[in-house]
Amino acid sequence: MAGSRRKSPGITPEILLRAYSIGLFPMAESADDPEIFWVEPELRGVLPLDHFHVSKSLAKTIRKQPFDIRFDHDFDAVIAACAEATSGRPSTWINHTIRSLYSMLHRMGHAHSVEAWDGNELAGGLYGVSLGSAFFGESMFSRRTDASKICLVHLVERLRDRGFTLLDTQFTTEHLKTFGAIDMPKDDYAVMLAAAMDSPHLEF
Repeated sequence: MAGSRRKSPGITPEILLRAYSIGLFPMAESADDPEIFWVEPELRGVLPLDHFHVSKSLAKTIRKQPFDIRFDHDFDAVIAACAEATSGRPSTWINHTIRSLYSMLHRMGHAHSVEAWDGNELAGGLYGVSLGSAFFGESMFSRRTDASKICLVHLVERLRDRGFTLLDTQFTTEHLKTFGAIDMPKDDYAVMLAAAMDSPHLEF
């Protein structure tokens, strides 16, 4: 993992928000590891809101409205699903401490979820942190085809509508690059982050 790592003996939601404001975010080695460390990548994943790309096939699927999209309906269920091990993802970095901290951030109005529901079943979703005019994407999951992708599209639409200026993805993946995600040098990211932190905190 590129970038610096700093162990954290104990953090509060307030410390967590301060860390985000200066370019740090927490991770754990695994879901079973109680330790948390700070990460500051040399190359930061960013999804430019004005260059977001949706493929024709995904746009066609979205028009069919296969899911009921909800915001902050069941945040704890989303983060629990993101923490689950699956056949394609045998381990995750979301431990009990992280789940507890982000649930507190959610109650404070700084952590949010976008959810795809199929009837009474949670088909997919994502969660992240909002601060200033920035949204820091944390994790996503799918139990149905395209569920998390559709949630991402609705997230971007909501951020644009509310005036957000930065969608941080932490790292880039081939999956995120299909939507237009880029790797941004740490110094360039710091400038963009500082501008977003100078903004009044936007309602998600």
